[in-house]
Amino acid sequence: MPDHATSLSPAVQAQLDRLTALSPGADILGLERITALLARLGDPHRSLPPVFHVAGTNGKGSTCAFLRAAIEAAGLDVHVYSSPHLVRFNERIRLAGRLIDDDALAALLSEVLDHAADLQASFFEVTTAAAFLAFARTPAAATIVEVGLGGRLDATNVIPNPVATGIAALGIDHQAFLGDTLLAIAGEKAGIAKRGVPLVTMDYARPLRARIAGIAEAAGAPVLARGTAWTSETTRTTMRYTDADGTLVTNRPRLVGLHQSRNLALAIAMLRHQSALAIPDAAMRAAADAAHWPARMQRLSDGPLHARLPAGSDLWLDGAHNPNAAQPVARVLRTLAAGRPATLVLGMLANKDADAVLDILGPQVGHVVALPVPGHAHHAPDALAAIARRAGCSAETAATPAEALDRIAAQGDAPQFVLIAGSLYLAGEVLAGNGELPH
Repeated sequence: MPDHATSLSPAVQAQLDRLTALSPGADILGLERITALLARLGDPHRSLPPVFHVAGTNGKGSTCAFLRAAIEAAGLDVHVYSSPHLVRFNERIRLAGRLIDDDALAALLSEVLDHAADLQASFFEVTTAAAFLAFARTPAAATIVEVGLGGRLDATNVIPNPVATGIAALGIDHQAFLGDTLLAIAGEKAGIAKRGVPLVTMDYARPLRARIAGIAEAAGAPVLARGTAWTSETTRTTMRYTDADGTLVTNRPRLVGLHQSRNLALAIAMLRHQSALAIPDAAMRAAADAAHWPARMQRLSDGPLHARLPAGSDLWLDGAHNPNAAQPVARVLRTLAAGRPATLVLGMLANKDADAVLDILGPQVGHVVALPVPGHAHHAPDALAAIARRAGCSAETAATPAEALDRIAAQGDAPQFVLIAGSLYLAGEVLAGNGELPH
């Protein structure tokens, strides 16, 4: 799916328009174009502060959020490159703890685009080059880089010498680029392994472990897997991490869901198995409470959208764009709803498995309101509603999130529990509509 970005800054929008005209308009993988582009810019990727490189189908963004929270709790500045953005393109580039400002972003995009015209570079390649250029020019103690798509051929994989690499949860997604099997996808993710650099992973099924181990061995990278090199256990209130150097107990993360405890543990394992930064245990404990990652089981505050529901209602937001992302959401829905009927407001991109997502979420909700995802190829709301009915839910359609919430509110004055999910593009629209811009 092509990237889409707009900006309220005329200077930034002018560069995004240039980028849209230049880009082939679809995801393309390979390191040739990004390597050539970075060479024209002086190879900034070779001058970054120590890099933590994180891949995974789901959970890589949360893992990056925990890494950032721990490093900042240690009193250190950190750069972060992540994607996609939810509301503003600036969210992709965090410079020494702050989102890049519009003037700096416009200048960077202009500089990179001046060197990219004949390379047929993609949207993601240009923005990756801009981020690396910004990071190389701005002092910080560390850099966190989230893989965009896959790993082996992702534009971020030009980084030659990270201090730690990590792979979060694996699942089926982006099959057109990564393959139709978990084994193929695991191999693509493992492609971020680098010689002598610890590759920290979750615990996967034996065939996936073997595939990752084989690729890491060929690259000369030691694998540090959950269940062997380190373990984690979650209770109602705590997360206990253990490796050869001892045990660390944190509060259960503020981010909702059991999977977030595992993401926190993965971040801790990456920090404890590298030597470039000294991160004290207290900072890692603080990350459990401080990490924030928008649109991942986020409880929305009072705002224009929330106000459309009856008093006392809960409004939650999550991406949940593939089956693996939907599973942890389904596990927490019943607890969060606390006996109230739950309604799902759902919009999904056309290349996502709506049947599988609704098979998982449907049993936890009674009613579905299906939405379009404007500006993107998406499942038609009528088709989503039909899938929801087959999953045992009542269903209807609406044109916008606001209309969906109005339809729910029209059912009566009783407090409602509503989850909006299915697409991070939709999540961005909801955050903007409720006045909760990521910062």
